[in-house]
Amino acid sequence: MADNKFPSEIIDLPSEGRLYSEGHPLKDGKIEIKYMTAKEEDILTSQNLIKKGIVIDTLLDSLILTKGVKSDDLILGDKNAVMVAARILAYGPEYTCEIPNSIEGGTIVKTFNLADCPFKKLSEDIKENKFEVKLPISKQKVIFKLLTGKEERLINEELKASEKINSIVTPELTTRLRYTIVSVDGDEKQSTINNFVQNLLARDSMHLRKQIKDVAPDIELEQEIEMGGESVKVMIPMTVGFFWPDSEG
Repeated sequence: MADNKFPSEIIDLPSEGRLYSEGHPLKDGKIEIKYMTAKEEDILTSQNLIKKGIVIDTLLDSLILTKGVKSDDLILGDKNAVMVAARILAYGPEYTCEIPNSIEGGTIVKTFNLADCPFKKLSEDIKENKFEVKLPISKQKVIFKLLTGKEERLINEELKASEKINSIVTPELTTRLRYTIVSVDGDEKQSTINNFVQNLLARDSMHLRKQIKDVAPDIELEQEIEMGGESVKVMIPMTVGFFWPDSEG
């Protein structure tokens, strides 16, 4: 436990720390977070933070005890795992919520056990945050990285700014790829990457996005449940109730 008056836990990260640079506080694949208190519940109910869209980041920053680490530093999959761990420590693993009934229509209430969510881990050969893919149509070699919370925030800020200029088309896909791609055929110039993204063929774009999704470590939020007499896979929704259950579990 860290030198503080709150109980805390050491949490394993899906990335196992392999995507962080040498000397980074998360390089050992672990992070320390404290149990939620009434202070964090105040954060969750802050209308100002909710309107700004930063309530979850503010909550995580309040919970993280590992020195030199903020939610901005976390790879997205690691951030998701910390969110789930924080929720389990706060209210227990049972999470009751409404989900769409894909068999009979409408919605049903289902209780999930968050402790049953496994990690999706990196391939054993991955040692750093650089991934190579050869595109099927252009045959170009692309090096990409997985984004951190900071980069996700910068993307969102850029998209909000672009909406003010052009409310018809929001360049979410191309903006995300600009931040994700490190080099094209060995060329790391941002101007080259920008031009490449704007002219990327749809089939190559789909292949690249699938590769990014496939390699990313994360916590699996898909579970198999019984619905209308059938066994179906559903995603556990991250609703407001995830961090604010209606009653004690």
